[in-house]
Amino acid sequence: MQIHPIGVVLRTYRHINRYRQILTVLIRYGFADLLDRLHIAQYVELGLQLIGGARHEHVESLSTPQRVRMVLEELGPTFIKLGQVLSTRPDVLPAEFIDELSKLQQHVPPFEFSLAREIVEAELQRPLPEVFEHFDPQPLAAGSIAQVHGAVLRGGGPVVVKVQRPNIRETIAADLEILLHLATLAERHFDGLRVQRPTAVVQEFSRLLEHELDFLREAGHLERFRRQFRGDGAIRVPRVERAATARRVLTMERMDVAPIMDRDELLRRGLNPRVLAQRGARVTLAQIFVHGFFHADPHPGNVFALPGNVICLLDFGLMGRLDRRLREDFAELIYAVAERDVPHVAAALLRLAEYEPAREPDRRQLEHDIAEFVDTQVVDELKELDLGRLLYAMLDLLNRHALRIPTDLITMIKAAATVERIAGQLDPSLNMLAEAHPYVRRVRLERLRPRRLVRDLLETTGEFARWAREIPGSVRDLLGLAKRGELRIGFEHRGLDRLIDSNERIANRVSFAIVVAALIVGSSLIVHSQIPPLWFEIPIIGLAGYIVAGVMAVTLFIAIIRHGRL
Repeated sequence: MQIHPIGVVLRTYRHINRYRQILTVLIRYGFADLLDRLHIAQYVELGLQLIGGARHEHVESLSTPQRVRMVLEELGPTFIKLGQVLSTRPDVLPAEFIDELSKLQQHVPPFEFSLAREIVEAELQRPLPEVFEHFDPQPLAAGSIAQVHGAVLRGGGPVVVKVQRPNIRETIAADLEILLHLATLAERHFDGLRVQRPTAVVQEFSRLLEHELDFLREAGHLERFRRQFRGDGAIRVPRVERAATARRVLTMERMDVAPIMDRDELLRRGLNPRVLAQRGARVTLAQIFVHGFFHADPHPGNVFALPGNVICLLDFGLMGRLDRRLREDFAELIYAVAERDVPHVAAALLRLAEYEPAREPDRRQLEHDIAEFVDTQVVDELKELDLGRLLYAMLDLLNRHALRIPTDLITMIKAAATVERIAGQLDPSLNMLAEAHPYVRRVRLERLRPRRLVRDLLETTGEFARWAREIPGSVRDLLGLAKRGELRIGFEHRGLDRLIDSNERIANRVSFAIVVAALIVGSSLIVHSQIPPLWFEIPIIGLAGYIVAGVMAVTLFIAIIRHGRL
């Protein structure tokens, strides 16, 4: 979903009310100081003085993460989704925020059946009775993006139909543009946020929502997932009914599932929680290390059990991908950590991480911190290691060194930690890292197979050959640009944003003061000259000039006081 910068909000009228609503909610939950630091009044021409709303009761007794969660819940679907995405990003937010955002709840009422019917018929281009023998008007569940109805296909079996909310795309697009504006201000005025890059997070969030709004993409995800586990009796996913699926409608086989966290229901159906825990762990590890295509949101609401202790996954809107290189480097990292091999841990992290060339990490300090990390996090027995705690501690170490790892890898870490928590409640004795050991070993051995070594050698040789062929042409192009005088060298200034903002503020205040002085001088001349019309022998125009100058002077004085210095 493309996000258009909105610049000065008043120039885009469709954003005004929504922007004001967002700022009002932030103020109500005690974030007025944040808005002041973002210099919102410089960009929102209406100014904060027009925004009403008192603080929410008892807000002082709440922690900052709690207030953030409540703000997101009150602002609706887009912001709830943002919070859920951020809860998977320990590289962006501290642990206390991650834990709180994981509690986000969607209180979304279902939309009317008449609208659902209209959307289904428009997307499938057929009347509802021609496609479905029965369609339950009461939804089984309602979410921020879609709601689900039970139905029976004409000439087929029972299905569930996922119907997208009306106008949800337009609502999300407007919210994303406002979020991008706020993220841009945050990067500009908070130096510490440049590593986390809020604008990049919003852009990534936009792509995720674009994918989640396209149910044809989700159908493709589901079918690929079915193929990669074909013949595996430990897992089953529903079949897509392509004839009744479109961009805003997804129809799937209906299954008689049991919630994975409802232990009583599992036992009532004769299922074994320990077997389910082990299968869930192994299915997750196979997604990560074998297939490189994994379910990115395996929370308890998307994981179920079927007869025969079979795992069933639902909701394939958010998926992650790990290419072969990422899988191998991650396997090397896990192996090096388990072996307490500090130099190899550092080498694996640097292969996985991204960093700005101008901020290359201090290798000696990195290895020192890794040694401390290994001493505090890695225990002697592999089976006693907590994979989730280990990976989150590693992300914290990376943040301290301004290192970033690919988003899909972060998503995978969160997914693995979520499955580990679910499996741990089903079987407290299960250890995710111990289950991962054979998968890590398999990936490492795969790199040493003769066929793989020969293939890697041929690929490397081919890359060198292409590089050698491209060099002469690149040099020729560069010399041609220089010869024609078209060679340009770009310089990027860093750290000047505050100076520029300060200069702009000074220039604005000086201009304001000059206008005030001009009004006072002009009004004085008019009063002295007794230019009519007069009021009690005082020229009305001169008096009006004094009043306007006084109001402007008071406004300028208040603005200076608000920023804390004269």
